[in-house]
Amino acid sequence: MTGTTGMTGTTSMRRTVPLYLAGVLVSGFGTTALWLVSGIWVKSLTGSDGLAALTAFALWAPALCGPVLGALADRVRRRPLIVAVNLAMAALLPVLLWVDSADRVWLLFAVLVVYGAQGAVQDAAESALAAGTLDERRLGDFNGLRLTANEATKLVAPMAAAGLFARWGAGPVVLLDAATFALAGGLFALMRVREEPPRPQGRVPGRWRAETAEGLRVLRGAPLPRLLVPAAAFTMLLAGLNGAAVYAVVDGGLGHDPAYAGVLYTVQGAGSVAAGLAAGPLLRRVSEARLAAVGLALFAVAAGARALPYDGVALAASAGIGLGLPWVLVATATAVQRTAPKEAVGRAAATANTLVFVPNAVALALGAALVELVDVRVLLPGLAVAGAAGAAALAAARRPSRARRDGAGA
Repeated sequence: MTGTTGMTGTTSMRRTVPLYLAGVLVSGFGTTALWLVSGIWVKSLTGSDGLAALTAFALWAPALCGPVLGALADRVRRRPLIVAVNLAMAALLPVLLWVDSADRVWLLFAVLVVYGAQGAVQDAAESALAAGTLDERRLGDFNGLRLTANEATKLVAPMAAAGLFARWGAGPVVLLDAATFALAGGLFALMRVREEPPRPQGRVPGRWRAETAEGLRVLRGAPLPRLLVPAAAFTMLLAGLNGAAVYAVVDGGLGHDPAYAGVLYTVQGAGSVAAGLAAGPLLRRVSEARLAAVGLALFAVAAGARALPYDGVALAASAGIGLGLPWVLVATATAVQRTAPKEAVGRAAATANTLVFVPNAVALALGAALVELVDVRVLLPGLAVAGAAGAAALAAARRPSRARRDGAGA
């Protein structure tokens, strides 16, 4: 990401993009490790599937504040902001070393909420930085590579985290995550990015509220995001229910201990790596709406298949979920970046993330209760039917012409 004229083919781009992707890879490794271990950790301390599922809810809950956090990303230079939030998390995480009993689990949930807020700020800043410096024809490739770098960590991190936890407990995983945040912050600091300075902001009463609302206005005014953001929100609603059921699938369906979830997440990561590598080339051949519809259909079929009590089916389903779900998200993110005005991309991206991921957080909380009341052999097939219907509706929707999409929000 370099220069106001773009980064394609420049020497600075060849140096900066690998640094950026390395930072995403390093940070993603620690994040994936702690995310997995958090659920196993709470399960081992409390014995509750519901509380274990709520760890994911705590991570997603800050998406509710996405528009406010996106406004922050549009008020300051994005690269220093990304560096700062990574270093802040590196300093905060070691407090989790005090969580050694069920009555201290609240501290883990509190840190996970901060963790989620950091992720929301960084996502908005990264989206805005890419939209302001990349040729829009390369945004699909960039988003795919970013997803690939992040999801590649699922090939190693879950198994490594589960092994560390089984041998030495959560402490080493916490310290590993803190170290990856510190290293990622250093890598991001080395990037050579020339950003346009943010516009000066006066102390006008109500300005912050107006800026926060701007993201929603941009999304409502662009035909393609207006179609894809609700579709992605519906997808993530189903994904939250699916995610909340993972420990019930592992324990009740497959008969394994909770650490086996690491195997499923590793396979899902492999599917997501493939999805990220394919996303850019696919978006040069098909519309964002079509790619999202295919991704939702694949996710729905795979999620329903997890109801079957066979290891082979569960592994194949995890790969299918990993392949389908990212296509919906990459298509939506690319559409938002392409259509939003450059000075409002942070707010538009963060607002889109709120609209997309809040249903996921709600579904994780709802799913934490449902898995205690409803057999996954009923819950997951119902989820599959709903997802297939949503994919059919998206495929049948009247898609805007490319000319209208390119002009929207400009």
